[in-house]
Amino acid sequence: MVMPTERAVEVSRSRAPGILAELYERHVGRAIGLARVLTGDHVVAEDLAHEAFIRSASRLGALGDPTRFEAYLLRAVVNLARSRARRHRIEVAFIQRHPPVAAVPASDVETSAMIREALLRLPVRQRAAITLRYFDDLSEAQVATALGCSPKAVNDLVRRAREQLRRELRDEEDR
Repeated sequence: MVMPTERAVEVSRSRAPGILAELYERHVGRAIGLARVLTGDHVVAEDLAHEAFIRSASRLGALGDPTRFEAYLLRAVVNLARSRARRHRIEVAFIQRHPPVAAVPASDVETSAMIREALLRLPVRQRAAITLRYFDDLSEAQVATALGCSPKAVNDLVRRAREQLRRELRDEEDR
């Protein structure tokens, strides 16, 4: 036997796409307008309004009454705008305390690209071993556990990867 509330949930789920489309058409414009006034940026306003709509739509069942949707949506827009403003203030304060580092010289960028390309040409297990060992700073035992092999095998994988990288990078310099 289907309980009355279960029946209502089944009916509301079957109608959900139509209801959501209708609610979107009816309310998202106002949500974007509010967000635009709160943020001063149309692109950010659209993002906030859509995020608020998604959050509000996920709570539609808990609202019980679709007529309460607009109030819930607008409140979500306000909350998201406040959160965004708070994050922005924190980011600005952080940047003021920690100024950005100097730009990376073009030669370093080119070298990084060459190393990345050489890494991508390594066999997957060698690439994983060298990445875990040197970039993630794991011990040989930790890398062995991650790769499911012995520490001796990790040592061999890393050694072969380093040799291959040396050869490829030396060849790049000779060009």
